[in-house]
Amino acid sequence: MRRARPGAASRGGERALTSVRTGNGPADRDDERTESTSERAEPEQRAPTDEPRLWHVTLSVSGPATPLPDIRRGLEQLAHDHAFLLTSRYADDHAEIRYWEEARDLHDAAAVALRLWGEHRQSAQLPPWEIVGLEVIDRDTYHQRIAEGYGPPPAAPVGVHPF
Repeated sequence: MRRARPGAASRGGERALTSVRTGNGPADRDDERTESTSERAEPEQRAPTDEPRLWHVTLSVSGPATPLPDIRRGLEQLAHDHAFLLTSRYADDHAEIRYWEEARDLHDAAAVALRLWGEHRQSAQLPPWEIVGLEVIDRDTYHQRIAEGYGPPPAAPVGVHPF
């Protein structure tokens, strides 16, 4: 029997994405002590939607040292191929790519982000680096962080730049 983590690719198959429903939070547990199950109202949940939303993605990659002009050329080609690319920062052994992704939900946005580097590696002549970090946040959270002074400032100047 083959063991694999949930969502891992099956042999010869496409990787399946799954959602995990969370349990009740601490505030809901207090209500359980005072109400019976039949009296308790279902917690209000956001209705699933097929409407695409904007997600801010930060993808970090790293690997063996590569000549800086080669990295810059590859990242510029990636920016040309991927219309929503905001900014890329790079050094000889790592890079960070920030962009907006339009997707139905976080799972879809993360799946696209995790494929981005590998799918464009040959066409953009990107180095053979691996993904070492990924952050995907919705538009409201991104703007809230900026307003509160957290997180990276809005990508300015837009483009490909050394660290």
